[in-house]
Amino acid sequence: MELWYLLLIKSSKMNKLTSIALFLLLSTTIMAQENDLPLKEIPPYPESYSTGNVMARMAEGLGYRYYWATEGLTEKDLNYKPEGEDTRTSRETLDHILELSGMLVNATKKQPNIRPQPKGNFSFDEIRAKTLQNINEAAEILRNCSNEEFDEFLVVFQRGENKSEFPFWNMINGPLSDAIYHVGQVVTFRRSSGNPMPKGVSVFMGKTKE
Repeated sequence: MELWYLLLIKSSKMNKLTSIALFLLLSTTIMAQENDLPLKEIPPYPESYSTGNVMARMAEGLGYRYYWATEGLTEKDLNYKPEGEDTRTSRETLDHILELSGMLVNATKKQPNIRPQPKGNFSFDEIRAKTLQNINEAAEILRNCSNEEFDEFLVVFQRGENKSEFPFWNMINGPLSDAIYHVGQVVTFRRSSGNPMPKGVSVFMGKTKE
């Protein structure tokens, strides 16, 4: 960014055409960085079924849904929530999905979920990127694991010296399914706030017509 900053300063001394060219190049670079987010589409399916690649596919399905459910959200969308005292805003729902994605990747990396969980002051872009990275990392681990390794993918909660452990089965019907459920809420919320999900999204095909 320092190089770009210097270039933009110098551009004020250049002609108008050069300044525009630099601006367009910078905009293209920013767009390329945004496109680096994983799970914009679901990768091609494997040639055969295994426990690992089936679970990876479930994670990728979640990631694809999340990518497009959160694409183009505005501040108005993030602040929206249905009427009621116990309802969450879209932003609060995304915070919760981030936590669930952390539980998924922690299980595959054989790491505990520390309680109470430290609260980070993340921007929406940071939450979105981190959530997608967690899901994608978990999918990559799952895709390449053997059936026997699932016995080691425990859901572990640690509070001080106390630990509670659960098998990966609980991950499937718990955090993983819960995250899919909450992504659906974000889709509904953004429709209610006047910004429906982009057209062309096909969760069946795992690709989006743009």
